[in-house]
Amino acid sequence: MFELRAAQLRRILLELGPAFVKIAQAVSSRPDVIPPAYLDELSLLQDRIAPFSTEVAFNIIEKELGLPLDMVFSEISPEPVAAASLGQVYQAKLRSNGKVVAVKVQRPGVQAAISLDIYILRFLASLARKAAKLNTDLPAVLDEWASSLFREMDYREEARNGLKFRELFGKFRDVSVPEMYLEQTRRRVLIMEWIEGEKLSEVRDQYLVEVGVYCSLSQLLEYGFYHADPHPGNLLRTVDGKLAYLDFGMMGEFRQELRDGFIEACLHLVNRDFDALAKDFVTLGLLPPTAQKGEVTKALTGVFENAVNRGVENISFGDLSGNLGRTMYKFKFQIPSYFSLVIRSLAVLEGIAISFNPNYKVLGSSYPWIARKVLTDSSPKLRSTLQALLYKDGTFQIDRLESLLTESLRARTEQSLVRNQQEDVNSTRYAIKQVLSFTLTDQGAFVKDLLLQEIAKGIDALGVATLSSATSAAASRLPFADRPSPLTSLDDEDVTNLRNLNRLLLLLSKVSQKENSSPIPGNNDAKENGGKTDELSLALYEMTSLPEFLPVLSIIPELPPESQQQLLLLPTDLANRILSRAVARTIRRMFI
Repeated sequence: MFELRAAQLRRILLELGPAFVKIAQAVSSRPDVIPPAYLDELSLLQDRIAPFSTEVAFNIIEKELGLPLDMVFSEISPEPVAAASLGQVYQAKLRSNGKVVAVKVQRPGVQAAISLDIYILRFLASLARKAAKLNTDLPAVLDEWASSLFREMDYREEARNGLKFRELFGKFRDVSVPEMYLEQTRRRVLIMEWIEGEKLSEVRDQYLVEVGVYCSLSQLLEYGFYHADPHPGNLLRTVDGKLAYLDFGMMGEFRQELRDGFIEACLHLVNRDFDALAKDFVTLGLLPPTAQKGEVTKALTGVFENAVNRGVENISFGDLSGNLGRTMYKFKFQIPSYFSLVIRSLAVLEGIAISFNPNYKVLGSSYPWIARKVLTDSSPKLRSTLQALLYKDGTFQIDRLESLLTESLRARTEQSLVRNQQEDVNSTRYAIKQVLSFTLTDQGAFVKDLLLQEIAKGIDALGVATLSSATSAAASRLPFADRPSPLTSLDDEDVTNLRNLNRLLLLLSKVSQKENSSPIPGNNDAKENGGKTDELSLALYEMTSLPEFLPVLSIIPELPPESQQQLLLLPTDLANRILSRAVARTIRRMFI
C-alpha cells in the first residue's frame, strides 16, 4: 500500500505540470529527508516523462533553424534519447564538421503550462504564508525561482550560460563542460557537444563528489556564478572518469557582498561568535535591521551551540536549517528570494553525497575551503573580518589562527584533487610544505605579517624578562641587597606576548608532529608573580627545542624559487620588527 501511494504521487506530479516536476526533482536527491519509497518514485520522474512526437520535434527544429534537417545534420536519431519536463534530446552529427552533438528541442506549449503552474503555486504560497503567519515572503521566493525557470525556456540564454560556465570551470581538473554551438542555437532548439556518461548518483564515486564540492564552492563563493539546478540528471560521470555538468538553463548569481557575508557567517558560526553571526544575518537579509541583537545572539547560541560543539566536520546543512527554522517566528527571520537558489544548490549537493555516504556533511567539507579563502583573500572586508576574529578585545586569539591554519590544510584545491593520489596529504612533510608554500606567497602575506608581528612581540618580551632576570641575579650578589623578583619589569601585555610566543612555538611543533612529554623546567612554582614565571619557563623551554625544527630546512629546496627568496628575507624582517619594538619601549620608559 505504501509503494502504491508513492507511485500515485509520481503520477499526480506528472499530471500537474512541468513546474511541479521540477520541484519534485529538486527534493529527489535528499534521502535524509524523503522516505525511501517516495524517493525511489521521485527519482524515476526524469525517466517516466513521456516524450512528444518526433515529427513535431523535427518540424520545430526545421522551423527554428530555417533549414531542412539533412542540410544541418548528416545523422540524427529517429527517437529522443532522453525526455524531460521542458524538452527532449536527440543525438545527431553535424554535417559541417562531423562532430556528435545533442539537440535539445523544447516541448510544445510548455510556456503556457508553466505559467499556469506558477499561478497555482503562487496562490498556494500566499495561503500558506497567511495560515502559518510566516515572515518570509513566499510568493517572492517563488517568483525568483519562476524567473530562473522562464529564463531556462530560452535556449539561447542557456547556451550563453553554458559558454560562461565552460570558460570559468571547464579547465578545472576532472571537470567536463560541453561545448555550446551558439550560432546554430535558437530560442526553442539548443545544440551542444554530446557527453557520454552515467548519472553521478548511480556510480557511487566519492572522488567526483569531492570534485563537485570544490567546483560548487568555487561557483558560489569565488565567482558568484553557479549551477542552480544540480539534480542527479544534470551531473554525469564521463567515460574517462570526469564530472560533467549539463543543463545550464537555471543559473544563479551571488553578489560579492553577499558572498563575503556568507563566508563570514560560516566563520563566525564555527568559532561560536554568535554576536557577529547575528550581524551577518542582517547583512544577508535573513533578519531585519531593527531586530534586537542581544536577544537574537542569545537565541542563536541556543540554536547552534550543540551542533557546533560536535565539531565542524559533523555539522549537517539540514540540521542547521531545521534548528534555525524553529526560531524564525520569534525574530521575524525571512528567506530572501536570492537565497532560495543558493540553499537549493547546497542541499541538492549534500543529498547526492548522502545517497552513498550517510555521514557526509556539506559544511564539514566546505569549511576547510572557507578557512583557506579567508586566510588568502585580498578583499578588504574579509581582511577586516579576519583581523576582528583573531584580535578579540585587542588580544591575539592564537587558538583561532591555529584552527584556521589546520582546517585550511585540509582544503581540497585544484592541485590536490587528484584521483588515486600517491602522496600522503596527511604526512608531516606535506603539511610543512603546505604551510611554508602558503605563508611565503602573496596570498599568505597577510597571515605571514600577523605571525611575524606576534613572534616579534614575544621575543621582545622574552628579551625584557631575560635581561630582568640577569639584572636581578647580579643584584642579589650584592651585600645587603633586596632580592627583587626577576620579572617585576614585565607588564600584563608582556605576559600575554610571552604566552602567545609559547603557543606559536607549540603550533610549529604540532605542524612538525613533534611529541614531547618531558616535564617543563620551572613549572612547579609557576604561580609566582601572577603566572609570569610560568609563561617565561614555557617560552624558554620551547626555545630550547628549536633545533628539533631543523629538519624543516630539508624542504626548502622543494619550494618554488620565489618562495625561497621570501624565506631568506624573513630573518631581516623579524629583526627589524624586534628592533622597532625595543626602540619604542626604550623611548616610552625614558619619557613616560
